[in-house]
Amino acid sequence: MSETLLRIKGLKKHFPIKSGFFGGTVGAVAAVDDVSLSISTGRAMGLVGESGCGKTTTGRAVIRLLEPTAGEVYFKGENILELKGKDLKRIRRQMQIVFQDPYSSLNPRITVGAMITEILRFHNIVPPEEIAEKVISIMESVGLSPDYVSRYPHEFSGGQRQRIGIARALSVEPEFIVLDEPVSALDVSIQAQIINLLVDLQKKYNLTYLFIAHDLSVVEHISDDIAVMYLGRIVESGPAKDIIMNPQHPYTKALLEAVPQTDPDLRQDKTILSGDVPSPANPPSGCHFHPRCPSATASCSSWNYKLINQSKNRQVACLLYE
Repeated sequence: MSETLLRIKGLKKHFPIKSGFFGGTVGAVAAVDDVSLSISTGRAMGLVGESGCGKTTTGRAVIRLLEPTAGEVYFKGENILELKGKDLKRIRRQMQIVFQDPYSSLNPRITVGAMITEILRFHNIVPPEEIAEKVISIMESVGLSPDYVSRYPHEFSGGQRQRIGIARALSVEPEFIVLDEPVSALDVSIQAQIINLLVDLQKKYNLTYLFIAHDLSVVEHISDDIAVMYLGRIVESGPAKDIIMNPQHPYTKALLEAVPQTDPDLRQDKTILSGDVPSPANPPSGCHFHPRCPSATASCSSWNYKLINQSKNRQVACLLYE
């Protein structure tokens, strides 16, 4: 049984809404609202949901690219939200991120080789005389030719740029990587290549992933566990196979039914959700999903949100299972 590498407890990230000449705070956008998750060493946790549900904000808050409003984030038993200075630098080397846009996340003014070299020097990964060899080794590990070290980001295709982003994350020898929709901007054929690369790298280096995506068909191929997010909250979590084969929350069922089926015999009547996703600045009372839920009852609007244990590793936040 793997040990827990990352434990998120009651994580919140609220963005203030300001108005007027003096910019007074008149409200807040609850982008992340009381998220709790645990990820074991060497496993991949898929975090899925519609655009705007708070997935990316969660990932960035976990590694402190955004400072959380409240909550606790334990990495190897250490609350990283309390760290500063050298201790924070030490943890940041072990926790990395691969961004969604493989172009805007790369510095267009320096070569790929210089980009990785700068990281190796800053963190003292290897002695100076071994840096050039280390750069080539990192590039080869993500499927890039050593001849590319002198090229600039604009000289690469989208898939190659994402490989560079992965190489940059790997250069500090991390244990945990946030993958923020790393294939959503790529062609389908290239998506498969990048997913396979991430799976191979995970096995080779015993990496732990938080894989953020909105496409359950993609998440299914890489994730050991899945957490489904809606309007800043986790509504269902559990082993990936259980979630895919037996979804319990009505929102999870709707997400799965939205995945296109290529086999005509597998096509079925789909659940059409009514209305749009509510604003996180003014979320519905009770269960946030109840205005769109086909199974909603009158009690859902006043229900106190909580994750209900269905089994040892399975949770769902729904009044139907209370």
